[in-house]
Amino acid sequence: MHRSLVAYVCIVDRMNRGVGRFAMYLLFVLMGILLWSSITKVAGSPANWTLEIAQFVMVGYYILGGPWSMQEGSHVRMDLLYADWSPTKKAWWDAFTVFALIFYLCVMIWGAWDSTVYSLGLKYTPIDVEWLPLDFPWARTGFMERAPTAFRPYLWPVKMVMLAGFFLMLLQAISCLIRDIATLRGKVI
Repeated sequence: MHRSLVAYVCIVDRMNRGVGRFAMYLLFVLMGILLWSSITKVAGSPANWTLEIAQFVMVGYYILGGPWSMQEGSHVRMDLLYADWSPTKKAWWDAFTVFALIFYLCVMIWGAWDSTVYSLGLKYTPIDVEWLPLDFPWARTGFMERAPTAFRPYLWPVKMVMLAGFFLMLLQAISCLIRDIATLRGKVI
């Protein structure tokens, strides 16, 4: 394999391992938030922010931990036939199916990008009123979008986490494809 491909695999694997290890500790943050939620409910003064923040932390845990899980091969898969295959046959199958994953991730990145841009208010809508300046805040759709709940948190941080997680998963999928091709050529990365 070419040195640049090996370097790409090493860099992406190292980066996703670091991000995944960070995401692993978000589970403790989630437990703390849910513990605080339980304590405040028992005390008779429930905090209205705990459920949404817990959901946001869970998104970070799941989305940012996914690429590391893929790297370690710990995703759930149907092992009825796959478990008995040789490493070469597994590499052929993985190299074939990763293209469906890459297509799916490209669609998810496109949607996450569009949603994040909308949430930040960077997407303009055509306005029929010509006297409004283009930088007028209400001319933009989704200007600093907030959740429609009592707590009303901004949604752009969680959308950016999702965008970053999908991008890291795409990089890891390409890394796995390179690794499978190396296995098919009899090399080990």
